[in-house]
Amino acid sequence: MVRGLNFVGNRSIDGYTLSTVIATSKSSFFATALWVRWIGLGAKRYFDELEFRRDVVRLILFYRQSGFMRVVVDTSVRRTTRDVFVTFRIHEGEPVLVTRLDVEGVTGIVDERPLRRAMPLHVGDPFDRFLFQASADTVAAWLRNRGFPYVQVLRNFDSDAGALTAEVRYEAVPGPHMRVGEIVVQGVERVDTATVLRTLSVRSGEQYREDQLYRSQRDLYGVGLFRSATVALLDTVPPPAGDSTVGVLVRVAEGPRHRIRFGGGYGTQDCFRFHSGWSTMGFLGQSRVLDLSVRITKIGVGWPFDAGLDDDVCRPLEHDAQSDTLNYNVGLTLFQSAFVSPKHTASGGAFAERRSEFKTYTRTQIGANVGMTFNARRKVPVGVVYGYSVGRTDATDAIFCSVFSVCDDSTLQFLRNPHRFASLTLTAALRTEDFALDPTRGGHVGITLLHSSRLLGSDPLYEFNRGEIEVARYIPFGRRGVFAWRVHSGALLPARITLRGDSTRFVPPEQRFYAGGPNSVRGYQANELGPRVYVINTLDTSFTIVNGDTVYNAVNTASTGGNSIFLANAEIRVPAPLWPDRLRLAAFVDVGQVYQRQNEIFTFRSMRVTPGAGVRITTPLGPVRVDVAYNGYDQESGKLKLQNDSTGVLKDYRPNYQRKRPATFFRRLVLQLAIGQAF
Repeated sequence: MVRGLNFVGNRSIDGYTLSTVIATSKSSFFATALWVRWIGLGAKRYFDELEFRRDVVRLILFYRQSGFMRVVVDTSVRRTTRDVFVTFRIHEGEPVLVTRLDVEGVTGIVDERPLRRAMPLHVGDPFDRFLFQASADTVAAWLRNRGFPYVQVLRNFDSDAGALTAEVRYEAVPGPHMRVGEIVVQGVERVDTATVLRTLSVRSGEQYREDQLYRSQRDLYGVGLFRSATVALLDTVPPPAGDSTVGVLVRVAEGPRHRIRFGGGYGTQDCFRFHSGWSTMGFLGQSRVLDLSVRITKIGVGWPFDAGLDDDVCRPLEHDAQSDTLNYNVGLTLFQSAFVSPKHTASGGAFAERRSEFKTYTRTQIGANVGMTFNARRKVPVGVVYGYSVGRTDATDAIFCSVFSVCDDSTLQFLRNPHRFASLTLTAALRTEDFALDPTRGGHVGITLLHSSRLLGSDPLYEFNRGEIEVARYIPFGRRGVFAWRVHSGALLPARITLRGDSTRFVPPEQRFYAGGPNSVRGYQANELGPRVYVINTLDTSFTIVNGDTVYNAVNTASTGGNSIFLANAEIRVPAPLWPDRLRLAAFVDVGQVYQRQNEIFTFRSMRVTPGAGVRITTPLGPVRVDVAYNGYDQESGKLKLQNDSTGVLKDYRPNYQRKRPATFFRRLVLQLAIGQAF
């Protein structure tokens, strides 16, 4: 059995790539490790002498195809009574370098400079035959996207093995410039042909572009009416001379009109959760989708399904007053693609919900919204949404009273009463990630702007502007390593309002910024970063002195949120030495803070930096993430308030309360569990 497989001397091509070229492969960990192999698990791969000899030839051919004509491959085989350890010793030699690269036949059609940058093969690179072919495909794709569907690219090269040089030449034969003519739709039964045509990005009379065919095919799947869809040329040969139009064939297979979905899961801040939905396609028109969804969380800790799980299974929610009742969301949404134009989409819906944020607030509301996404099929879709709701926000007295110097019962009751909230939200995003759940290259830029005022229908309590921007980038290195970074910032600009005779800039808790948790600054648990307030009760004001620090024995903590936020994350992800296909390691640094600004627009005071490391396990649902971050800071400071047990009245007890950091290194470590990458 092959227990060891190594490559030595391969500087230009990594071992993982070389292992995919040969037939000899290493047995799995469970089949080779001494302490677990007795179980009998794992894939066992046995040594084949004939294939091993052929592997030497395979490696030589692969290296020569990659531009290393003088490669020499030697082998070393160590045998035991049960196992074989194989080593391939590679002397790559100097590669054949591309000294000249010409592209002919594209003048006046495309700009040659960006085309050359897009080609995988460049002057000065090793003459890789695979990249040689890929560059020809790149030239052809650029011309097909500019009206030349029948382009041919002739390839030629002159290689001097003695001088280790190669000259490469591409000659493009564009063929006739074509426009889209007839569009033929096949396979429709219940769906109207006009619905298919409205969804397409291809239009008769427009210049032919191959990428529009791919985009049209993707959009047909997005409508939800079709099980399969293909969009391709009607004829694979050029039309007769004088005909400048090309036909497009759209072939679809209709899918079911109704769909039911359901699922469940567990989360540290949700306990057990359940969701379900029903969708009907072609509602009141062939391109409309009506969707009904239901989501319930806090199952096991919230009334009426409280099973006391906060004592063990859902222990993080044990002291969270916002988790005593089920959270729910019921929504009915009507979605229409190709609204007004194939480029735009529209939606409208109504909802009822109760949602709570960990140890901060609970929001109960009913409402409706209408929205439109412009250029939904372009690189930068822009969304505009108007929302209107009536609801109430409940939070601890300490959170509400942290805004006012005086906080009486009537003010608290007013803040907890139902209020109208109307907003206009503008979003724009550029997304180039290769994979949403676990990106390895590309990035995204997103901007969100929200305005709420009486002009839109809000109560005077909701008078503010809110803005957020996020930029992220994923840079691959090596075979499967990724360097990822993100910057996120946001600010609130509330209007000055008069509340119970006091002039203040009040922003309700559900609109403020919070930070901390597995997708934020991982050195802090959820919502623990930023302004806080501490409360003790008149029944127990006892405290102890620990290393000169006053520690109250019965203190409750609540995050008040802030009106500005700044986050920055940097992370390196690499395959693990063990099970590299399923297991990855990460090292990260998170920086951030939530602020309660006074007059300044922005500030960078009290920034927190928490480094850490983690493990990612690949699953069908996305990477399961376990992160451990180091937090060397004292606990966030805040006002300490005393609450009367009989009357519930709060009063300032100490202007500032802060606990020191834990005394030992291991107690300063913060564990975070999540599914999906942090950003």
